[in-house]
Amino acid sequence: MTLTDQQPTPSTRPPAKEGVFVRIAGFAHRRRRLALVLWVAVLLGVWGAAAAVGDDYRNERALPGTESQQAADLLAEHGAARAGDTVQIVLHDEGGLRGPGVEQRVKSMLGKVEGLPNVGQVSSPYAEGASALAEGGTIGYATVVLKVPSEDMPKEDTQRILDTAQQAEGDGLRAELGGDAARLLSEGGTGAAEGAGLLAALVILVLMFGTVIAAGLPIVIALFAVGSTVGVIVVASHLFTIADWTPPVMILVGLGVGIDYALLIFARYRAELVRGADPERATVNAMDAAGRSVFFAGCTVIMALLGLVAFGLGSLQGMALSVALTVLVTMVAALTLLPALLGVFGRRFARQFTRRAARRAERGKAPEGTGWRRLAALVQRRPLAALLTAGVLLGALAVPAAGMRLGFSDAGSDETGSTSRQAYDLLSEGFGPGFNGPLLVVTDGGRSDGAKEAASAVSRTLNGTPGVEAAAAPVLTPDGRAATVLAFPTSAPQDEATSDLVGTLRDDVLPELSERNGAHYLVGGATAAAEDYSAKLADRLPVFVAIVVGLSVLLLMAVFRSVLVPLKAALLNLLSIGAALGAMTLVFQEGWFGVEPGPIEAYLPVMVFAIVFGLSMDYEIFLISRIHEEWRRAENDPSRAVREGLAHTGSVITAAGAIMVVIFGAFMLSPERLLQQTGFGMAVAIFVDAIIIRCLIVPAAMELMGRRAWWLPAPLARLLPKVELERH
Repeated sequence: MTLTDQQPTPSTRPPAKEGVFVRIAGFAHRRRRLALVLWVAVLLGVWGAAAAVGDDYRNERALPGTESQQAADLLAEHGAARAGDTVQIVLHDEGGLRGPGVEQRVKSMLGKVEGLPNVGQVSSPYAEGASALAEGGTIGYATVVLKVPSEDMPKEDTQRILDTAQQAEGDGLRAELGGDAARLLSEGGTGAAEGAGLLAALVILVLMFGTVIAAGLPIVIALFAVGSTVGVIVVASHLFTIADWTPPVMILVGLGVGIDYALLIFARYRAELVRGADPERATVNAMDAAGRSVFFAGCTVIMALLGLVAFGLGSLQGMALSVALTVLVTMVAALTLLPALLGVFGRRFARQFTRRAARRAERGKAPEGTGWRRLAALVQRRPLAALLTAGVLLGALAVPAAGMRLGFSDAGSDETGSTSRQAYDLLSEGFGPGFNGPLLVVTDGGRSDGAKEAASAVSRTLNGTPGVEAAAAPVLTPDGRAATVLAFPTSAPQDEATSDLVGTLRDDVLPELSERNGAHYLVGGATAAAEDYSAKLADRLPVFVAIVVGLSVLLLMAVFRSVLVPLKAALLNLLSIGAALGAMTLVFQEGWFGVEPGPIEAYLPVMVFAIVFGLSMDYEIFLISRIHEEWRRAENDPSRAVREGLAHTGSVITAAGAIMVVIFGAFMLSPERLLQQTGFGMAVAIFVDAIIIRCLIVPAAMELMGRRAWWLPAPLARLLPKVELERH
């Protein structure tokens, strides 16, 4: 696969204008040693600082303005603020947990657990009045109160609890560990996914360029950019709210974008060498043409990511800013580090690429781009049929997204062999599916003697409410002015029925009870918080989409001096994102291909929207800029401009898309469901965009629009700044 440009030869081409891209490329090429030393110094310096201070990632839990947050604030006001979380040692013995010798072994084990680091206290399932033994006595659990929140619990301390519990196993007794801290034990690094993605990308690049050194340059660019940015984020985590799942997302996007941008510039550079330009002139010409496209493409990605700030959610904002910084550094690396590396290997590349082109000509092979030119001509013969066929196909794939359920995966979505999943299944079997996700009803009685009465009333009401398996006895806060009641649904935490129950309690059951006794009731807890998070994202989604789409359309109007081209780009980008979300719904929510079914992570659709919308605009700019260039050169022949534009960009867009697909798809190897969903969704979106949209729908749409594609009303033309994307 290759990209060439039918342009005047170096001897007839007018000198490139000394724009900013020319000056940057020329400086980096001439002072290549300095540029390389500076990048190495940045990378080493950043990681030196990161190693010295370590990370301080924090998952922001606050949801301002939501009922679950009000419940948490009310508990804190009454002295019941969250200090530490709990884990459950889940026990199972077919002969019964009160069997001969079993109870003594369990009690001895719990005594050892109580002395472990970060363990506050342990509640035995055998304690008087305890309800921690299921009917039949074969399943039970001990509650271990931690001294710290789950996310702050060191993995080694959680592992000590599990190891100590499993020392009591034998003769039919089995012990598993449940709770959020236990789920962290099964989380692993993304090294396997990253390695697989990079290896697949290297194979594609070798096939494209025919040399390992040339194939390695885009990967080197990506590694320098991503490595430097992740180091910066490690240090920045001490100053800003950055979630612990942010670095893997940065790596995923950074590797794809870094290789993508370097590939597009390098492909243009090779075309210049084949036409006889010397290495420095080839570098300058490539940067002045492809470098401009990379710059504006990077700006669209950054702009889309910054739109996530509109949601006002700490962890999401931190992720957006971190990934936007990754794209910015990647873009800078492609514009500065790549010219320096081309200066080092330029003469070798000139010999290799020109010899390869000569051998191709000697064998009488068709000119490069012939296949893409034929494809464009085929689409142009039946543009409406091609447009409708591809549009209906993608529309059908997007339909399932309308039924997408948002939430947060719990232990029920963990790997089958993990201890957290085993504990989850045992508790569901012994105590019912709703035991793993109880709703927390907070009662504010208003008077010192009214809290318990109001809580008792809500407990009785909940026990008679359809969808509630049981409601626990009220527990007063330390000051006695508020109380909590745990309500166990009949359905699992991730079931749609549980979501419906939260709405029923908030809208019907509790308001009616409040009218009768004057107490104030709030539904909180992890399950209700997931519902609130999803609702908050849904409420602000229109503003976010309007910001991202509106700014992108304005930028493309300024770049291409057109109304229809930007509107077409925005519509097609939305179509590709819809198809990706629909595919995610089928696989991860409906359980296609053997995947454990569950809700889509609440913040994932907007995150995928921001990233994919920006990346889709990359390919739009690369393709349409070349069509626009050919439009001017072809003396206003729109059909020929479309054919030539696809002929010169089809293979590089396909290669770039294939690299992104394999890198994103490799994250399906991650044990974390969030990264699996993210990688799958973005891989599908890029595949749809690079193959179906850019190579079929766009040529068909441009053919149908004809000369009207480049129409811009005069008043709007005067208002918009004029941006030069092409050399003249």
